[in-house]
Amino acid sequence: KGKRGYEVRILRSSDGRHFKKIHSITRKAAGVPGFERPALVKDPKTGLFKLYGCAGLERGWAILKWDDAANPADFDASTVRPVVSADYPDDDCIHVTGYKDPFVLWTQGQWHMFVIGLDRVERIYHFTSSDGDRWIAANDGKPVLENDGWHNLYTRPACVMTMAVGYLFVYEGSNIEWRDPNYNIATGLAYTPDLEVFADFTLEEPLLKSTTPGDYHTWRYSHWLRVDGDIFVYFEAARPNGTNEIRVAVLPAMDVR
Repeated sequence: KGKRGYEVRILRSSDGRHFKKIHSITRKAAGVPGFERPALVKDPKTGLFKLYGCAGLERGWAILKWDDAANPADFDASTVRPVVSADYPDDDCIHVTGYKDPFVLWTQGQWHMFVIGLDRVERIYHFTSSDGDRWIAANDGKPVLENDGWHNLYTRPACVMTMAVGYLFVYEGSNIEWRDPNYNIATGLAYTPDLEVFADFTLEEPLLKSTTPGDYHTWRYSHWLRVDGDIFVYFEAARPNGTNEIRVAVLPAMDVR
């Protein structure tokens, strides 16, 4: 199955620009075929860290979780287990067959998880939890945002930022007419006052694409992090040779209220 998704790697930095590896969990140690985007969060009640991942299992993609750890370097690979998976009948109808690429945050007194739901295309789904282990579908199990406008093929979650009022919802997607839309992913913005109702701010065209010359404009998997008076934005962007790399942009926090 090649070398793609062979490990979850955790790195630490003192300045947000230079990172050092402190831990890795290989797909072999976790007993899965391969990983995609993980999520690392700190529990405000216990002070412990929670690590989520995703992998394609026998019945489709599932969200995984490891036992909580006092230090991100101490996650035990053997404790991995599915916490969100699709339960669909074996018929000829279209169903969500799996979930992947979680974004997790604590707000409003509970945990929230936004994931990609797979049903031939990719859509955004929302789950909530009181403990981070047992999750229930929000929004009556319906997708968040429509697959419409420039993101009429894929619409996927990227990041959620808490604002003075409501939340900035960063999403990504692709258009069926783009070159290789499975990987040529761009980023847009939405707003939600309550994580229940969402307004798409960039329906007609994406806000962010890679400007690097080449066949791809990929700008995806972004994470927006407040650090003192700045916002560090980490994202994956296309390179001229068709591969991708992780980049960082720093914005004044006053520009994102």
